[in-house]
Amino acid sequence: MKNNLKVYLASPRGFCAGVERAIEIVNRSLNKYGKPVYVRHEIVHNKYVVEDLKKKGAIFVEELDEIKDKSRPVIFSAHGVPKSVPEDARIKNLSYVDATCPLVSKVHRESEQLFKNGFDIVLIGHKNHPEVIGTMGQLPEGAVKLIETTNDVEKLKIDSFKKPLAYITQTTLSVDDTAEIILALKNKFPNIKEPIKEDICYATTNRQNAVKSMASKCDMLFVIGSRNSSNSVRLVEVAKKSGCQKSMLIHSDQNLPIDEIKKCKNIGITSGASAPEELVQNLIKQIKENCNVTIEEIIVAKENVTFKLPKELN
Repeated sequence: MKNNLKVYLASPRGFCAGVERAIEIVNRSLNKYGKPVYVRHEIVHNKYVVEDLKKKGAIFVEELDEIKDKSRPVIFSAHGVPKSVPEDARIKNLSYVDATCPLVSKVHRESEQLFKNGFDIVLIGHKNHPEVIGTMGQLPEGAVKLIETTNDVEKLKIDSFKKPLAYITQTTLSVDDTAEIILALKNKFPNIKEPIKEDICYATTNRQNAVKSMASKCDMLFVIGSRNSSNSVRLVEVAKKSGCQKSMLIHSDQNLPIDEIKKCKNIGITSGASAPEELVQNLIKQIKENCNVTIEEIIVAKENVTFKLPKELN
């Protein structure tokens, strides 16, 4: 006999406007220029999306040197790229389309403006994440100091900054962890300049708030997303901090722990900003084969953000 199971479904979940735009840029480029088009780095951090675009004719490379046919266009991923990348493309005579999320571009412009106005800059983010590499690469080497934790703030030497100080952040961080780091920065540097509008994006914030509002009701909570997806990994951390210790990332080669789910009364499901809704529905279908499921959607915000496509694709 199947057990009864309540499924709390987070809303908003899944694709954000920046991800939708980036995927649309690849699809439109394939329609306009034909196959293949090259994409530098995974267009968004989701294996399922990348595999789907490969089937349509996208070729993924990590660096421009890997592009065999220089007559084909290359697309830069949603995470943004250092300034050196489009410069390199121009030197190599490559035509390119920039799919950087507009909210990441906002942080890029912010950093350039601060630098121009004579500020030393601290970036709160995760080392080696493509977005962080892209943001730091907007300015000369050494112009941006990366910090990841409150411990990093403690290690900052006040006299090492000769100019006024400002901070910027990666767009996909944990809202609460970042607030702690910002508080530590403000305590140490009371005059630090903050962004006019916070850098963590609306989609990251909404998805974390949805998880916070349901985690304590759940015996288990599943986040659908890839292991290299920063915002998906943060959702698992947020779920654990908000009262559901059995929270886990469900990625493409992960088996669903059906036996454990059968022991639960309530579970939660959400998905990272680069995970398609199809994966959520597949997960629910799999659970329904084993349990009598009732679904309650937990809605914390309505999203209606859209971003324009680059003019060359309109």
